Parts: sequence; C-alpha cells; structure tokens
Amino acid sequence: MPDLFLAMMKEEWRMHSTIFGSLGFALFPAIIAIFALLGSFTLPLFADVFPYDVVALLAHALFLLMGVMVGSFGLMGREFMNRRFGQASLIAYASRSLPVSERRIFGAFLVKDTVYYILLYVLPFAAGFAAATPFIGLDPGLGPLAFVSLALAFLLGLSAVCFLSTLYARSVALLAGTVAVLVMFALAAFRLGAITVSAVLPPYAFFLDPKVEPLAISLLLILVPATASVLFVTVDYPDRTKRFKNSLDPLAERVGTLGSAHFIAKDALDLLRSEGGAGKVIFSFLLPLGLVWVCLRVLIRFIPGIDPLVVFAVLLGVISATIYNWLTEFDSFTSYAFLPVEVSAVIDAKLKSYAIANLLPLGVLVLAAATSGAAGTFLPALAAFASVSAYTLAVTLYLTGLHPNVMLYSAGVFLRYLLAISPALLLLIFASIVDPGYAALSLLLVVPAALLLSRGRTKWQAWEMPGY
Repeated sequence: MPDLFLAMMKEEWRMHSTIFGSLGFALFPAIIAIFALLGSFTLPLFADVFPYDVVALLAHALFLLMGVMVGSFGLMGREFMNRRFGQASLIAYASRSLPVSERRIFGAFLVKDTVYYILLYVLPFAAGFAAATPFIGLDPGLGPLAFVSLALAFLLGLSAVCFLSTLYARSVALLAGTVAVLVMFALAAFRLGAITVSAVLPPYAFFLDPKVEPLAISLLLILVPATASVLFVTVDYPDRTKRFKNSLDPLAERVGTLGSAHFIAKDALDLLRSEGGAGKVIFSFLLPLGLVWVCLRVLIRFIPGIDPLVVFAVLLGVISATIYNWLTEFDSFTSYAFLPVEVSAVIDAKLKSYAIANLLPLGVLVLAAATSGAAGTFLPALAAFASVSAYTLAVTLYLTGLHPNVMLYSAGVFLRYLLAISPALLLLIFASIVDPGYAALSLLLVVPAALLLSRGRTKWQAWEMPGY
C-alpha cells in the first residue's frame, strides 16, 4: 500500500506539473494561503455584518463542496479514463494487468486524494488564517483547530459522494433507491425539528466547541461511507456495445438558426451520451446549489436586510460557469485539427451551447423565486444572474480557453481569475444588502464581458494544450 500510494502521488503531481510547469503548480497552494491571510485581515472590519461563527460556517460549507467535487471518481471514472487519459495508462487501471486488487487500488486512491487535496487546499487555507490570528485579536490555537475541522468537512463531502458515486458505478437503480431513502429520512428529521447546522455539519460544531462528540460523529460519517466505497468499488469498467441512432443531422436542423449547428449538436450529444449525464447535473451543479441555498437561509438570521434570492442569483451566476466546464471537459481541439476549422469557431459554438444550457440555472432561479416568496426582487436577481454568468464565462474563456478544467490549477491563472471575479461579486453582494434593487447595476458587467470574449477568441487561436 505505501508504494502504491507514493506512486499515485507522483502520478498526480506529474500530470498537473506537465501542463503548468512544476513552479506554476507548486505556487497554487501559496495563492490560496495569501488570499486566506488577506481575507482573515478583513474579518474585524465586517464583524458586525458577518459574525465570526457565520464566516466559519461558510468556510466549512465551502470545503464540504470541495470534497463533493473531488469525491465523484466512481461517477466519472470510466469516461475520464477512456476519453481524457486513454493514452496515459494510469495506475488506477493497474488491476487489469497486475496482481493488485481493485480494493487495494481504490483504497490507495482514496488515501491519495485525501492527502493530496488536503495539502493542496485545506492546509494552505488554514495556514493563511493561522498567520493572521495574532493580528486580528483571535486565539492562535484556532489555526490548528480550523485545519482539523476544515479537513473533516472536506472528507465528509468526499466520502459521502464517493459512496454515492460508487453505488452509481454499480447500479443506477441502487443509487436512486439510496438517495430516496436518505431524502425520506431528511424530510422526517426536518418535520421533527431535528435538523440543525450542527447536526448537518458536525465539523462546524467541532470548530465552535471542540469536544469528543462532534469529532466522533464526524469521523463516523467519514469512515463508514469511505469503508463501504472501498469494499464495493469497481474500477473495472467493462466494454459495452452502445448503439445510437444518427441524431447529429436532425438535431443540427433544430438549432440551425443559431449558426454552428453541427458543433452545438455535437455538444448536446456528448452531454447526453456521456457517462453520468444526469449525475453530472446532480453532483456538480444541483447539489452545490442546494447547499448554497441552505447556507443563505441560515445567513438571514444573522445579517438583517439580506435578500437571499439576489445573493443566490449572484452565486448562481458563478456556479453556472461550470456548464462551460462540462462542454469542454472531454473535448480537445486536436479532434478538429484535420478539418478546416478554427479555434474561434469551436469557441463560438461552445458559447452558444452554454447559452442554451443556461436555461437550467435560469429554471432554478425561477423555482427559487416562486418557492421563497421573493417575486418582488426577481427582476434585479435575474439581471444579476445573467450579468454575472456572462462575466464569469468571459473571464474563464479569456484565461483558460477550451481547457478550464485543468488551466485553473495554474497559480498564475487562478490568481488572475480570483482578482477578476471577486471584487465584482463582493460589490454586488454588499450593494444588494443595502438595497436589492442595486443588483441591477450588475448589467454594467456586460461591457467588460463582451470585450473579454472578443479578446479570448483571438488569444486562443494558436494555443495548443500540452499532452500528458
């Protein structure tokens, strides 16, 4: 197991450093630490608006979401191996050619992900916060405590989604049944009043009050799903013959008026026929949005005057940018290299596909407005969503081209991404607290978005993504 673990750690490092260079990727945690340090310095300034316990809740929810994203290996494993790294011969497929069991491989893989991403995300964030505590009047002991509790929150999301995605790899019906049972228990607990922030997120309860009980509950909720995932995992994805009707031309005819019809049709078929089509929506979009909405409903109690629908619309605009990641996740311009097609033409098609797919988050926003009784602020929320979505997409395209899933791990790219998006988001959120109508000012973002999209098309015309 130690040899397998070390080999996987080296493999993960080499894949990322090949794309960005060793220094560019090594500086990624430093960027996180610096932003955590600077963000911690602002805590006393906004203590009246964002109490420390609310900030701690948001931080733990953020790392829970990170764990959710990392934990979906079972969901994406087959397609990720075959379509993205088919030429790389990853260690995760070693059981096919070596006398190594799937359980041992996946156990090492799970430990590797735990250590690797804790070092990549959690440790730098906690270190930045710990470095700031002496200057903002907080107990320096909160730094190590934050590291432990944030790591627990990350592992909670990772183990839970890893378990669910392992069920998905085994049987879609088994996953659906398990989710249905969990939803029934959650609804029953909600009606009985048993759902509290501490009950849903025990690592957060441990941070507020470091006792044995929340720590034990956290470890139990992590170890049980993780153990079940290792016991029932399958990384041996058998080949299956799939037959589909020729839908490219009929689908292209339906969207012919948009231009780039065949590219848009290809994007739609890739999403529909790829592994985990519905799972991608659940694990990388709807689940994070659900957690964001729950956190906003909690914030209402602490921040008077906040309009949850407007803030939700702003965050929805950022999260909806992940749709662009779906559209480019397994696509590469090398597929078109032998055709008379320019990069700008592919980018244009991706933008049109993004606009069509954005009807999904728009529907989520309409549903949130209808169920929350906030129809009065729907129009400024709609403006905020559309503007932030367009601006975030433009920044993503300009900085990462057709490869956002990997380019954002470059320290320089990630830093510019944060600097380009964070100020606009913070201004919108604080302005909406003063008056929800101010969210309509977000329409000013359309101008820089159009400029970035135009420059991005030119910038990536001659760029070729490095191989692994």
